[in-house]
Amino acid sequence: MNAEIITIGDEILIGQIVDTNSAWIAEELGKAGIAVTQMSSISDTRWHIRQALDQARERAGLIVMTGGLGPTLDDITKKTLAEYFDTELKLDPEVLADITSLFEKFGKSVSPLNRKQAEVPAECQVLRNSIGTAPGMWFEHHKTIFVSLPGVPYEMKHLMRERVLPKILKSVRLPHILHRTVMTFGLPESTLAERLEGWEGQLPKELKLAYLPNPRHIRLRLSAKGFDPKKLEALIEEQVAQLKQVVGKYVFADGESTMEEALGLLLREKGQTVGTAESCTGGTVSSLLTSVPGSSDYFRGSVVAYHNSIKEELLGVSPATLKAHGAVSQQVAQEMAQGALALLKTDYAIATTGVAGPGGGSPEKPVGLVWVAVAWQGGCLAHEYRMGNDRGRNITRTAVAALNLLRLKILGQE
Repeated sequence: MNAEIITIGDEILIGQIVDTNSAWIAEELGKAGIAVTQMSSISDTRWHIRQALDQARERAGLIVMTGGLGPTLDDITKKTLAEYFDTELKLDPEVLADITSLFEKFGKSVSPLNRKQAEVPAECQVLRNSIGTAPGMWFEHHKTIFVSLPGVPYEMKHLMRERVLPKILKSVRLPHILHRTVMTFGLPESTLAERLEGWEGQLPKELKLAYLPNPRHIRLRLSAKGFDPKKLEALIEEQVAQLKQVVGKYVFADGESTMEEALGLLLREKGQTVGTAESCTGGTVSSLLTSVPGSSDYFRGSVVAYHNSIKEELLGVSPATLKAHGAVSQQVAQEMAQGALALLKTDYAIATTGVAGPGGGSPEKPVGLVWVAVAWQGGCLAHEYRMGNDRGRNITRTAVAALNLLRLKILGQE
C-alpha cells in the first residue's frame, strides 16, 4: 500500500508555521510498512481540497489529511469532505459527550462553535479524540482509505497512535519494512557512490540504498521490504557486512550515531582521556564532545587559542614557528596539540587551526584551508584539509574531521 499526506492550512503556505506533521506521519507509516510516495500542502479552500483528493486517490491507497478541523469559520475541511463523499453532517452524541467532558475538566461549558465540532459526515467512521475537541474521520471509498485528522500535533499523534495505525493494521496485510543506517565521513557523496557502485548494483531486489548527506556526515540507509522479517534481517546483515568492507575506514558507526558518540565510546572502552586546543573552530570540537552524556569520563578540558598570544602563552607554541610558518600550518597545529597534551595531562590532545572565512585567505592559504593535529605521549600526527568557502560549514566539518582523526588514530588506521 502506498500513501499520500496532505496538510491543509494557509499558515503553512505563508511560512507562518513549519509542517512537522507530515514528517512524523511518514515516519510512523514507514514503520508500519506503508510507503509514503507524496506529500502536499494546500490552502484552506474547497476547490484545493477537492482537487488534492481527486489527484491523490489516483496514486495512493491511503490518504492522510491534517488540518482544517477547528471550530472557526475558516476551518472548512469537514464540510468539504461531506460534500466530496456526497453525504451530510450530523451530530454525533458520543463526540459531543467527549467535548463536553473535556470542557467540564476546565470548569467550562460547551460553546455553540465547539458544539458544531461534534457534527461529522454521516458516511464516515468517527475516530474519537479524548484529548481535543476535533474528532478524526475515516472514509473508505472505491478501495481507497481517506483519513482526516486535526492539525494540532499532539492531537494528531494521539489519533494516529491510538486509532489510525491499529485500524490500518487490522484492515490491511502489510509488508515488514526494516531500516539500517551506516554512518560515513571523509568521502564526498559522488566518490562514495562510485566506490559503492558495484556493491549497490548487486543488491537483492528486496533492498534499497539511500544516500543522506549533510555537512557532518553521510548516512547510508539500507531499507528492506517484504513479508518474511527473518529473511530481511539476514539480507541486511549480509549486505551491511559487505558495505563495511567496501567503504572501510570511512565508516564510523553502524546505526544512528554521531562522530562524537562513536569517539566517546572508544575512549570510554579504553579508559583514555582527551583535551582540545582550538583556533579556527572556536570551541566547536569541545562542544561536540561535551554534548554526549557522560563525556566527563573522558573529556578533560579545552583551550580556545584564537589569538597567537594565547597559542604562545598557554600552549607554548614557539614564536619562531609562528613567524616562520604562520598560524595556519602543520607545525603550529602540532605544537598546539603537544602543548594541550602537557597542559591538560590527557592521553590525547586535538588541535585545530585554519582559515574559516569568509575573509582572511590568501593564494598560499585560501579560505577553507585547515590543519588538524592529534598528539599523544611519544607522537603527533597532522592532516591538512581543504573545506570550502562557507564559514559555518568549514567550522563544523573541521570539528568533525578532528574527532575522526583521533578515532582513526585509536583504531590504528592512521
